[in-house]
Formats: sequence, C-alpha cells, structure tokens
Amino acid sequence: MPFSSKHSGRHCAGAFLLLSALAPAHAQVQAGSGAWSAQQTWDADSVNGGSLTGFFYWPSTQPVLGGKRALVLALHGCTQTASADVIDTGGGFNWKAAADQYGAVVLAPNATGNVYSNHCWDYASTSHNRSSGHDAVLIKLINRFLADPKYAIDPNQVYVAGLSSGGGETMALGCLAPDIFAGVGINAGPPPGTTTAQIGFVPSGFTATSAANKCKSLAGSHLASFATQIAGVVWGSTDYTVAQAYGPMDAAAMRLAYGGSFTQQAAVPVATGGSDIRYKDANGKVRTSEMSISGMAHAWPAGAGGQNTNYVDASHVNYPAFIMDFWFKNNLRVATLAAPTVTACNASVAGTTATISASGTDSAGTITGYAVVLSGPSAVNDPAAGAGASFSKGYALANGYYTGTVTATDSGTAQTSAPCAIAQFLVGTAPALQPPAGLAVGVVSASSIALNWSAAANASGYNVYRNGSKVTATPVAATAYTAGALAAATSYNFQVSSVGATGESALSAVVTGTTSSGFVCSATSASNYAHVQAGRAHDSGGYALANGSNQNMGLDNTFYTATLAQTAAGYYIVGNCP
Repeated sequence: MPFSSKHSGRHCAGAFLLLSALAPAHAQVQAGSGAWSAQQTWDADSVNGGSLTGFFYWPSTQPVLGGKRALVLALHGCTQTASADVIDTGGGFNWKAAADQYGAVVLAPNATGNVYSNHCWDYASTSHNRSSGHDAVLIKLINRFLADPKYAIDPNQVYVAGLSSGGGETMALGCLAPDIFAGVGINAGPPPGTTTAQIGFVPSGFTATSAANKCKSLAGSHLASFATQIAGVVWGSTDYTVAQAYGPMDAAAMRLAYGGSFTQQAAVPVATGGSDIRYKDANGKVRTSEMSISGMAHAWPAGAGGQNTNYVDASHVNYPAFIMDFWFKNNLRVATLAAPTVTACNASVAGTTATISASGTDSAGTITGYAVVLSGPSAVNDPAAGAGASFSKGYALANGYYTGTVTATDSGTAQTSAPCAIAQFLVGTAPALQPPAGLAVGVVSASSIALNWSAAANASGYNVYRNGSKVTATPVAATAYTAGALAAATSYNFQVSSVGATGESALSAVVTGTTSSGFVCSATSASNYAHVQAGRAHDSGGYALANGSNQNMGLDNTFYTATLAQTAAGYYIVGNCP
C-alpha cells in the first residue's frame, strides 16, 4: 500500500516528483528515444542505505516553451516501485503522453533504503536538508540532468508533484528548495511538521500557519524564490487514508509562504467529477490550484491510459495532463511567456459593413490568432479574425452604435494579450434611443442575479442580454430584472438595451455578476456516538473522525461530545462555522 508507517500501521501512497517544460518554436534540441530507459544507478545514499536507482523518459518530441525542456521527477509511493507503478510499461502513472505533448524529460527513481518499513520517501523527516537523505539525493539527481547539455533542461521549468508520503515529500522539497522548483503538485500530502502517526487526522492546534512557518524555515536564505513559485493540490473525496483537510491546508500554507493577498476564483467543475478552485495574487497571477476529485479514494489520479491498481486510479482525472497544463500556463519564471501585444485597432464603416483592423507584436514568436468582440445591435464574437502581424476583416452589422475589443493569442505559449479597445462607432443612421445608464448588480443567490438600471428617455421597455444573448422574450417595462435558472458559483456578463417606437438602442456597458455557492454552513453539537450514527463522522479504531476532514474528535462514545460544522456536502470540521 502506498503510504504506511511502522508507528501508525496506516498506509499512504508515496512520492511523485515531476518537472515540466515547454517552448515556442526555436532551434531544434536533441531528440530522445521516446521510450523509458533501462534501470539506472545514480547515487549512493549514506543515510538510508543503498543507491538511488530508477528510470528516465527522454521524448523524441520538441519542447514547446522557450526552446528548452522541462524536467519531471516522478516518485513512487510506499510499497510501490518505479518499474511496476510509475513508468508506462503497464499504464503506470501515465506521464508518457504528457511528456510527449510538452517535450519534457521525466525521471522515475526508487526510494532508497526502507523508510517507514515500506519503501517510502522520508516526508516526515525532522531534519530536511540539501546535503543528506532523500532530499539530497533527489536534488542531486535533478542537478545531474540540468548539468547535461544534451537534455537541454531549462532550470526555470523544474516542477515536483507527489502522492501521499510523496505529496508530503513534494511539499517539503518545494519549501526546502523554492529556487529549484518553479511549481509543485501535492497529492494527498501531509505538510511539513506532521508525523507518520498523524496522516489520518490533523493534529490539534496544527493549522495552515503552522505548516507555512515550517515551510519558510526550510527555505532559509531562499525565501525570495517563493515570489515566483506556484502550487497545485489534489485529493480524493473518499480518501480515508490521508486526512482530506490536509489538501486545502497545504494550498493555504503555500499562499502564506508566498506572501501578499490572494483572491479566490469561482470553482470550475472537473469533467470526471469534482471541482478546481484557483487563487490569484495581487498582480492577477494564478498561484494555487485546489482540486477535489469526487468519488476517488487514496490514489494517484492517472486518468484514462494509466494503470488502475495498487493506488493508481484510471477512472478519474488525468492529473499529469492537468498539472502540466497548470504549470505551463502559469509559470512565473520563463521570460518567453510574455503575452503578445495588440499595438493598434480601429473600425471603419462603409454602408452596413464595419471593417475591423488591428496589428500586433509577439516576442515569443508569431501571433496565431486575433479575436474580435463587438457589442451593439448585432453582437459579434469572432475568435478567428486573423493571424500574423496584422489583419483586416469586415462584418455586416445592423444600424446602431458599437464598441468592441481585439485580443491576440500565441497558441505556443497559451498567452493572450490585453484587449485593445475599439472606440465607439456608428453603422447607418443614429438610433433615436440610447441604452440605459447605471446598470448594476443587486442581490444574488445560488441561482439568480438581480439587475437594475436608470430609465432612458423615450424607452417603452428594455431587453436584457446575458453573455451576449437576449434572455427577455419581450421587453420588460420596469428598470429592474432578475435573471434566474443560473449555475451556482458562476460569473455572468449582462447588458441592457432600450426599446421604443424607433426600434432598439445599442447595448449598455457590461456588468458582471457572480452567483453564490448555495451551500449554507450549519453546526451541530452532540456526543461523538450520535455524530457517527447520524453520518457526520465515522469510527476508526474506537475513535470518531469527522467525515471529509478526518479530524479526530476523541473516543466514539456517548461521554465525548463535539461540535461539527458542515462546510460542504459531506464535509465536516471540528468547531463552529467559519
């Protein structure tokens, strides 16, 4: 089983270091075999015993970012081996396809020694350091590949990800060496400062701040490198081996280590079930991802194509593909990730045709696409208006006033420019009606957003548009409207037009409203026995553990009482609602 401790008797899947890179078209780098190597012997481990052995994957494809490769170091879990569980001989962790897509080198070593009596990575070490033990041999392995020019590894594209004890080792390495790791991916990993006896529950008094303080102490003189590191965290909603509460705690701890303020983004559904919540820093950069996978137990989420045994799951999300995409699009260290720029844009009108023109530059290569969005009587959303240094395209439009934007994209770097605003222009005769002013969002719920605006002269009614499409079958007479049947925790753009005897006006300026999550936290105080019987907690070895968070509430009997707060469906924490 991937995570076990001779102290606790519990099991936890082990580590997985991964490093990924990509670059737009540059000079060709040396192609690899496109197959896993024979088993290698790299370095001796004087602390744990034995030598670091394993495999590497060198793709035949070219890198897609900055002309250099990323490095992916994949660490197996307790009781697993690189040959049986990580490399793709029988599906494995499913890294080969992601490595081929991004032209990345993948390393899959075996844990040295016999840590925790189950061939684990030593995530719970009380003396993490760069000069001895697992931390040292792994960093030395990374440096071995960085130093060999034939692999063309970019030191700004080194990442680490892992499961369970490996998730813990991943976080420890990200904290110990933020100057080396541009990003981390922590899968069901207990944070630094916890022991192997605490994998199934968060110890009393241990918080994200506790983990962050430990993380920063490990970084030492490399604290400044946290400013450009990013972190992904993933866990299964039915994982009862490692406390699910460690997932959001790990992400919060990394944000505390990064410093500054963060804004939570709307939850994005995961195709196989679950959700991904991201946080942006004060500069608008994505810094952390928190993915909860519905129905997945304690396992590495390999997705379709991976193996489906021994704590590797092939029925849920393909995490290698997800985390590589997350790192690639949000890397803060690769200079070639600079977005293209639209240097000029304008509209010219002849009859009922408006010709939109724009020009731009792209330091990373060539602009692969321009997108045109026009707001007015005839809405336009054209994601393929042109490409290259400039473009010009005509659109047949209804009479009225229009505004719009042009953006440029480089598909190689997955970056999009800031919008270039097209000044308001008129097609045909000016309408007698003007759009209403003062459009604003009022009260929101999980399924509705209320809107209000100021009355427009000569208007007999108003049409409401959501994301560019009209939602009112007939004009509403009032200066207010509630849009219903909306998805929870989702953002929508709204505009309103005036309707009168002379027709319909242009659309108003856009306002954005976001529905609430719809879940209301509730707290219940009862005996631990009553909590277990009611399904708010479960029994483990005579102790009551809160469902979801796995926090230890004490003995499962009628004499111990606790307050549990339900913060999400099926997820309880000890204490009152936040």
